Amino acid sequence: MEILKTHYHPEIESLEKKTIFTRLATRSITLQGDSILLLYTERYEDYSLPGGGLDEGESKIEGMIRELNEETGANDIKNIKPFGLYEEYRPWYKPDFDIQHMLSYCFTCDVNKDLGVAKMESYEAKNGMKAKWVNIHEAIAHNKKTMDSSQKKGMSIERETFLLKLIVDRRKA
Repeated sequence: MEILKTHYHPEIESLEKKTIFTRLATRSITLQGDSILLLYTERYEDYSLPGGGLDEGESKIEGMIRELNEETGANDIKNIKPFGLYEEYRPWYKPDFDIQHMLSYCFTCDVNKDLGVAKMESYEAKNGMKAKWVNIHEAIAHNKKTMDSSQKKGMSIERETFLLKLIVDRRKA
C-alpha cells in the first residue's frame, strides 16, 4: 500500500536508543457526494475517520469492517479499495515503551446511508464520540480551527485533517 505520509510528533526528536511499540490500525473513508461519514469527539473537538486497532489474527479488511460497524453502525459495507498508509511516530503513554509507531491503513468503501446502532467502547462513549455524515469541507475547516485555537486537541487531529484534505485533492484529480 502506498505510504501517504510519515509524521513525527514534535516531541519525537530521535528514534535512536528508543523502545518502539508498533500498532496496526485501519481507517474508513466513506463518501456520498460531499458528505463523509466521520466521528465527532466532544473531548477533542474534532472530526476523525472511523477506525482503530486490529485485533490479533485479524486481516486489515476484517478490522476495517469491524471498526466501521462498531463505531458508526454502518452496514452493507462494500466496494472496499486501498487508499494508502499513514505512518506516524508519537509518544507512548505507558512505561513499557518510549514511542508508538502507528500504521493506519486507509480504505475507501461504500455503505448504506442509514446507519444502524453503534457499539462504542466505553472510553469512546465517555469522550463523546458520535458518528455523523458531515460535509467534508466543513469538517476540514472545523479541524483547522480546533488545531489553531483549542487546548483540547488530541494527537490524531493532524493525521485526520491531512487525510481529509488528501481525499478532497484526489477527488479533484
